[in-house]
Amino acid sequence: MKTKGVEAVDKALRILSLFDSRTSILSLHEISSRSGLVKSSALRLLVSLRDAGFVAMMPDKRYTVGAEAFRISCAYRQNLGLEELIRPALRRLVSATGESGSFFRREGHRRICLFREDTDQLLREHVAEGDAVEVSKGAAGHVFEEFEKEDGDRPADTDRLMALPIVSLGERGPGIAGISAPVFALDQGLIGALALSGPRTRFTEARIEQMKPLVVQSARDVSKALRSPFYDLLDG
Repeated sequence: MKTKGVEAVDKALRILSLFDSRTSILSLHEISSRSGLVKSSALRLLVSLRDAGFVAMMPDKRYTVGAEAFRISCAYRQNLGLEELIRPALRRLVSATGESGSFFRREGHRRICLFREDTDQLLREHVAEGDAVEVSKGAAGHVFEEFEKEDGDRPADTDRLMALPIVSLGERGPGIAGISAPVFALDQGLIGALALSGPRTRFTEARIEQMKPLVVQSARDVSKALRSPFYDLLDG
């Protein structure tokens, strides 16, 4: 028999899930409307969340994420121990291509952007660290669907490698394009998807062909540093 959770905790977590990089401040009315909770219930939960440091009240009585949520997010990323490998790889990709680089990790039905390095071009896709995206769409989403059962503890065959990276054009939005490849760690399997993204107008067929091997090489380098042999046949 499945153990039931605590309803009040579920409701409080529902409130916290409303906040992201695009919606960083919400009024009580907005929280009530978006969470489906009546205002009186939402207010009581917000008081508890505020007292615990998970939300903070602005001078205008609206709410934003509190410092405790930030502390936990930092602990989550530090526990993975990936930043010193992923961030330099993303910066090299951005420098080589002029497009923005991201590293996503799957959490249930969503993929979370753990690390992001933006291009300095004014026209770019806007994704922030911590943003959650539907896992079934976009190049990185297809990486999770295609490789989530792969253990990464043995070299992939040539056909598998030649199918990489995965390209998505206009799937997450008519003007968005992306290129992505999986990152593996020994004994851990698929740990994330490394991706380039930007305006579809810049992702011409010629530029995509130029960027594809760079994305695969970056994913290969990180996977190799994590002792996964998944990309080993590319070394031959």
